Amino acid sequence: MNEQGAFRALADPTRRQILMHLSAADMTIGEVSDRFEMTRGAIKKHLTILEEGNLISVQTSGRERINHLEPLGIKSAANWLNYFNQFWDDKLGALQSAIEKETKND
Repeated sequence: MNEQGAFRALADPTRRQILMHLSAADMTIGEVSDRFEMTRGAIKKHLTILEEGNLISVQTSGRERINHLEPLGIKSAANWLNYFNQFWDDKLGALQSAIEKETKND
């Protein structure tokens, strides 16, 4: 999965808010736009970027497009970030060891 599209989508605070709303329930474009003070067209652009980043999927139901959060897209971005947790764990562990060693020597 391409994380670049996911990170592009997550870079915008409005899109992150949209994801929070979609985590509670699937919504139409109109339902999403009702939660923001911007045009429906602007919301549609945000939803398109979220879809391109594989963070949401869209199903057509009659004349409506239902937006659905895609947990696997979110997980892909989270997994990429989590890779670096070991780096911080190692650095913080080394710092803790150095502090404990210094404390014992005092």
